[in-house]
Amino acid sequence: MSSLLSVRDLNVTFPVMPRGAWPWTRPRMLRAVSDMGFDVEPGETLGIVGESGSGKSTLARAIIGTVPAASGQILWQGQDLAQLSPRARRAHRRDVQMVFQDPLAALDPRMTVGQIIAEPLVTHRRDMSSADRRAKVGEMMERVGLLPNLQNRYPHEFSGGQCQRIGIARALVLEPKLLICDEPVSALDVSVQAQVVNLLKELSRDLGLAMLFIAHDLSVVKHVSDRTLVMYLGRKMEEAEARTIVRAPRHPYTQALIASVPVPDPAREAARAGRAPLSGELPSPLDPPSGCVFRTRCPKARPDCAEGLPPVERLDQDHLVACPYHAPMGVEAATEPAE
Repeated sequence: MSSLLSVRDLNVTFPVMPRGAWPWTRPRMLRAVSDMGFDVEPGETLGIVGESGSGKSTLARAIIGTVPAASGQILWQGQDLAQLSPRARRAHRRDVQMVFQDPLAALDPRMTVGQIIAEPLVTHRRDMSSADRRAKVGEMMERVGLLPNLQNRYPHEFSGGQCQRIGIARALVLEPKLLICDEPVSALDVSVQAQVVNLLKELSRDLGLAMLFIAHDLSVVKHVSDRTLVMYLGRKMEEAEARTIVRAPRHPYTQALIASVPVPDPAREAARAGRAPLSGELPSPLDPPSGCVFRTRCPKARPDCAEGLPPVERLDQDHLVACPYHAPMGVEAATEPAE
């Protein structure tokens, strides 16, 4: 069975003009995503984690088409999206939808909830009557836990969690095959986060929906995803099953991320005493370190780490690590983040 989505050697760059530069000055190139590759199978959820500035959101926007790729391929069911005709691209947009980070900013305050959720139907399903659209909107609202009789209200009349449910309903109303969630719970309270994550997990299971789930919190990603991809400065550091990433991470960056997650249990926290959390600042993507981009913050860095990019090593069929000096964390440190 072919993959639903395949990303091959994807690079995304942005020209940046130095401050105060002359108009004829050549811009510097910011490499937001570098040599990225992965596959997403039908019905699978791939979690993408990393610090702010790692290129997670840029990667999502390149896949959905709002940011152009400098090179590489994005294959949808084996077809290169760059080679599709405008008509075929329009059909592809129906199959891939996105849920954004800030629920209120993603909703037009001048439109009612019913109009917001129905907008994709107006654009892509022009054969539907207004009555059918309204019925479809009501059905979708009920599915995400909202009362259908609230269609005539405006976004400011809802809480943040309810607004995110509206965004999810809008994304799912076209019955897409892939849902890209760009940090959908980071702007919400902790209790509401759990509700939205459980809703997405339930919808993925019931609808057979594939997801790209972007988040900072490894506990959330472990709960909702089948596999996890760890990004740093636009590059893939590690990829494996979600529980393998949490229980047996091999890349120093993944280990540092897990060590940075607080654990409320004193006994479990004491067992993590030998783990060093991440320190230092993320380098500028305009001037990344030579060789391994993580070497300036890596506790295992050696002189040869500056000489060239580390190859991605396959530890087993589903575990990839981009570090020649990878090693297990050790029994005393292999404690999962709290749920």
